[in-house]
Amino acid sequence: MQTLYDNARTLIDQVIRANMPEQAVRNALKNHTFTGNIYLAAIGKAAWTMAHSAWEELGSRIKRGIVITKYDHSRGEIPGMEIVEAGHPLSDENTIAGTQKAVEMAKGLGSGDELLFLISGGGSALFEQPLPGLTLADIVDINSQLLSSGADIVEINMIRKRLSSVKAGRFAQLCAPAKVFTVVLSDVLGDRLDSIASGPAAPDLSTVNEVIAVAEKYKLRLNDTVKEYLLIETPKSLDNVETVITGSVRTLCRSAAEVAAALGYTPHVLCSEMNCEAREAGRLISSIAKQIDSGDSDFKRPCAIILGGETVVTLKGSGSGGRNQELALAAAEGIAGIENLLVFSLGSDGTDGPTDAAGGIVDGSTVRRLKEKGLKLRNILANNDSYTALAAVDGLIKTGPTGTNVNDVAMILCR
Repeated sequence: MQTLYDNARTLIDQVIRANMPEQAVRNALKNHTFTGNIYLAAIGKAAWTMAHSAWEELGSRIKRGIVITKYDHSRGEIPGMEIVEAGHPLSDENTIAGTQKAVEMAKGLGSGDELLFLISGGGSALFEQPLPGLTLADIVDINSQLLSSGADIVEINMIRKRLSSVKAGRFAQLCAPAKVFTVVLSDVLGDRLDSIASGPAAPDLSTVNEVIAVAEKYKLRLNDTVKEYLLIETPKSLDNVETVITGSVRTLCRSAAEVAAALGYTPHVLCSEMNCEAREAGRLISSIAKQIDSGDSDFKRPCAIILGGETVVTLKGSGSGGRNQELALAAAEGIAGIENLLVFSLGSDGTDGPTDAAGGIVDGSTVRRLKEKGLKLRNILANNDSYTALAAVDGLIKTGPTGTNVNDVAMILCR
């Protein structure tokens, strides 16, 4: 008989497999008619997978392609395409070099050309060209501040897009008069196009007042050039872009429910827009688990409680970890001693924060086993050191880069 952990592993594997972008890209392409020469640009953690799917569908019709993805996320050569691996979550010199190649290609397009633009999560860091007067160091500094501030992805990208010559619809403008057909794998709650990869081919919905409010809310340290750019309005309309969204966190949650049901659990999708501190989400999830265990809940064993979204971590310590690992570890305290129940949280892209783990998994024995190792849960959380703690108790989920990116899924699994 399979254990709970066996079922969790099956869920993780099958949910990721169900949310790979290959078929979604093919479907989008089959419903679109290209009338001119086809060029391709792909950005994000799923860029290689999306570009490879496009090549399988269109082959030599693609005249040239630029693929920019995270380090170790490429799976080999794609005919006719140049693949650039670059930094994430912070841009680096390869980011700038890869983006410049895409910009040069875009500027060379004419009215008889069409750009197939494939976008997935991580594109904000992987696709960057600072505006005049700004340096890569400026961009990295501001992004570092934002990523450690507790700001959500929409707030982060409000700032990012105003400092870039390729974000906030500006890349689509560079492509004109060529048409741009954009296929998007969404990693933003609500599928807000101007926030996914900071909207390089989408009109910007944010205003100067909103941007200034974000900068003040998180007390960002900004130089004078940055301050000036935050006051300049971005493109509010584009007439050369058609966009299709191929996948999102909602499809991630639906597929998790389908797999759980096939394994004999009654699935309940509580939400697909979880957006709060990872630690708070973990505590909420553990409260739900405790209520299930007590029998004082509408959820009856065996069941799978599913939550999708993207939490944030406000960094206060110097440890190693990611939002999914911190969520799982925060849930561990509340479920201590409960049998036949576990909690896991997973990043669909296979990476969680600056670590090689995709997330974390805990059960009723996790806290006890941490104590046996001389590790105190509250000290670990205070130092944001979830990776070290979970590694000590075999609580890390490692999938390697998956080739997709549609937010995170957290689950209570009990029987």
